[in-house]
Amino acid sequence: MTELLTAAQMRALEQAAMAVGAVTGRDLMERAGRGAVDAIFAEWPDLAAAPHRAVVLCGPGNNGGDGFVVARLLHDWGWQVALYLYGDAEKLPPDARANHDRWRALGPVLPFASAPTAADAADLYVDALFGTGLRRPLEGELLDWVSTRAADPQATARTVALDMPSGLCSDSGRALGETAETVRAALTVTFHARKLGQVLSLGPSRCGKTVVAEIGLAHAPDVSVARLVEAPDARDLSKADGAHKYDSGHALVLSGGAGRTGAARLAARGALRIGAGLVTLGVPPSAQMEVACQVTAIMLTRIADAAALAQALEDRRLAALCLGPGMGTDRARDLVPVALRAVHAPGVVLDADALTAFADAPETLFGLLHARCVLTPHGGEFARLFPDIAERLTATPDGGPAYSKADATRDAAARAGCVVLLKGADTVIADPEGCCCVNAAIGRAAAPWLATAGAGDVLAGFICGLMARGSGAFDAAAAGTWLHVACARRFGPGLIAEDLPEALPGVLADILNGA
Repeated sequence: MTELLTAAQMRALEQAAMAVGAVTGRDLMERAGRGAVDAIFAEWPDLAAAPHRAVVLCGPGNNGGDGFVVARLLHDWGWQVALYLYGDAEKLPPDARANHDRWRALGPVLPFASAPTAADAADLYVDALFGTGLRRPLEGELLDWVSTRAADPQATARTVALDMPSGLCSDSGRALGETAETVRAALTVTFHARKLGQVLSLGPSRCGKTVVAEIGLAHAPDVSVARLVEAPDARDLSKADGAHKYDSGHALVLSGGAGRTGAARLAARGALRIGAGLVTLGVPPSAQMEVACQVTAIMLTRIADAAALAQALEDRRLAALCLGPGMGTDRARDLVPVALRAVHAPGVVLDADALTAFADAPETLFGLLHARCVLTPHGGEFARLFPDIAERLTATPDGGPAYSKADATRDAAARAGCVVLLKGADTVIADPEGCCCVNAAIGRAAAPWLATAGAGDVLAGFICGLMARGSGAFDAAAAGTWLHVACARRFGPGLIAEDLPEALPGVLADILNGA
């Protein structure tokens, strides 16, 4: 999976490389500036033909130093460059000051207060004000400038941010301060690796297209580093020649009563399509006839109450359970403890009503959970189970780094003692040990059609089916989320939840065929 770094992690990598003499700060700054110019010309080839006009806005730190390099390189390309400094040149860090002095030999450093805001003042605006170093909200003349630019849609068209659009926290993707105003870039050039804030919260909309420019640092595997979810390995999705259905696991999905079985049927269909060898719907007597008329390949068993579920769980071939979709909170309160106390500890996915049922006493649920469990809350369900964490996540940050969705999901997973999947276009998955990944349905991977009733039920079924097949809880949650988005993208506009399992065979075929 692709690394998603925090500002502190990025600084640590830079400092480690400089400490062993592999690179100097000046080297990194020069590489960053060159990478940014290369990315600009790759995005807009017409800009590679001089002359053009650029406005470069430099800040008081090393991000400003990157901006001085960009200004110099564009000048060397034949551009007319106007450079504006926010802050005091005398207080620039040494490497940034060195590049400031190199620029001064080519052109003036203008006061930020005179920086133009109109879109037609230049062919390119370069935001090198703060990058990953922002620690406080924008204010004063800087806030006025950003707010004026944000009010003009044309101003974004060729605005490039170096590392992060100013005003946006690089760890969380959240705007600092009450105004929630940030630079809005069409292109963000980030260095070495993506930053968490580029895929979380406001990040995707404020960063525009994000391009990574390599600057020669090593990639260090570290459990504390979040990662971007990528396509599952084909080996994890294939079946061995001559395999028996039980080799692919038996999944049990528990349903609600009559008139409330649709969500569980969607989950069951998802589990079957993703490759579970058998899928059984466990229904109360009142729903037996209703469900029997709706399913064919999915099996059916009567589970009236907790005692009946306990008896069903004596079958050790049951590899995974899904509880919650359309289940009803009363039935969930009765059956969830039985599922979690099963002697052979099958994988358990808890969604929807299985989470809401414990909103008044989440500690009761946490005391039952184990490492093979996955909780799949949306924002409202998350707030009911983890109210203090949710409150911290939604509070306006007055400084950086701001508390992020990744922080919140990690804290929730540690408290619950199992994998937590917090849904959204920026779905975050974390386990109790701190492993964390983000499935970012943004840009070309966006799937807005997933905002439809029942889509989350299918996701729960996908995860349950993968766990039945033998995937661990964290891996099943990550792969299931990626496949869920891929199915929505394959189907396209007009998607309803029933379409997701039917789109899955094509998605799986592409992966297995290496497409």
